[in-house]
Amino acid sequence: MSISKERWAELALHPVRIRILRSVAGGRRTTRDVANLLPDVPQATLYRHLAALVKGGLLDVVEERKVGGVAERVFALPPGGATLEGDALVAATPADHERYFTVFVSSLLAEFARYLARDRVDLVADGVGYQQVVLHLDDAEFAEFARGFGELLQPLLGNEPREGRVPRLLATVLMPLDPQPSQPPPPSTPNDDAGP
Repeated sequence: MSISKERWAELALHPVRIRILRSVAGGRRTTRDVANLLPDVPQATLYRHLAALVKGGLLDVVEERKVGGVAERVFALPPGGATLEGDALVAATPADHERYFTVFVSSLLAEFARYLARDRVDLVADGVGYQQVVLHLDDAEFAEFARGFGELLQPLLGNEPREGRVPRLLATVLMPLDPQPSQPPPPSTPNDDAGP
């Protein structure tokens, strides 16, 4: 997608638009489908955001069909998705990335709040989890991890919605941490060297 980082941010970094793009990811959705997936978004607001995403190139109209005398539009993400890439991503400043990350985290908080507001919440049965782990990896180990993770995920990205499939949000954050100072080994005591 050829779009400036400023225009992408203006279009994509909006809580309702993030949810619309997420609802269309991995499939084709009619306006009615999107409305059913986002029942808390007023219809006029939804139409306005859909139109802005289409006009901005972050959403494609892949089909129009007549339903009861009314034209129904079918939406899909453009080839390559709706993410910032290429020169626009390289040109993003640390301040830009801070803003993008803030919106990313805010959208996760909003999704989790919507989950917790359900009539029935069962984290174990629903497969809900969140955790932080630290992986100590050299560059080769990291490259192997990234390749393996991509190979695991890639076939699942093509799954179309169907009966029995639950849409599940997987969000990843991967970043280097500040190195911890090396700790010297504990001093040995005379008994440490003694045999049995």
